[in-house]
Amino acid sequence: MVDAQLRGRDVADERVLAAMERVPRELFVPEKLRDRAYDDAALPIGEGQTISQPYMVARICEALALNGTERVLDVGTGSGYQAAVLAELADEVDTIERIPDLAERARANLAAAGYGRVSIHVGDGSRGLPEGAPFDAIAVAAAAPAFPQTLYDQHAPRGRLVVPVGRRGTQRLEVIVRSPEGPAILRSVPCRFVPLLGEEGF
Repeated sequence: MVDAQLRGRDVADERVLAAMERVPRELFVPEKLRDRAYDDAALPIGEGQTISQPYMVARICEALALNGTERVLDVGTGSGYQAAVLAELADEVDTIERIPDLAERARANLAAAGYGRVSIHVGDGSRGLPEGAPFDAIAVAAAAPAFPQTLYDQHAPRGRLVVPVGRRGTQRLEVIVRSPEGPAILRSVPCRFVPLLGEEGF
């Protein structure tokens, strides 16, 4: 997976590649899909949600440009996989999931994989986690319909917010830096994620 899907497709951050190599992805997919855990695809995890394609997880993590000292918010816990990768790259990880059953499964997955220090919250991820703000970085694993102002407001100066933005099926991955002059969008690549549901989502 790391060599063919990531290193061979422009993911160059060695810390991200090493993290993706260490996290046992098979522990974050339903048992009946474990033989497909390392496929170059998103996979269903129940409740209409998916575990993101490995390439997109790597792109999000690389875009955050983490050095290991950060506090990170992961929006859209899902299976817990992206939170586990982030835990390899940052000092503290909070993750928020709106579906209680998925949050419980993610808690079990993270514990089984050795990432019990990740803090899991149940709530509306579109509104972030104001009680934990500010965060040095925020990763969103679902597509927002427009610029996510509330999430932007919860990250620290010079912090990075990486979020898919756009309509269902037609989205771009935006890397937004909080600067004194306001939000700076660094780059944008096409992507496809499940919709971000909630008060400030779809």
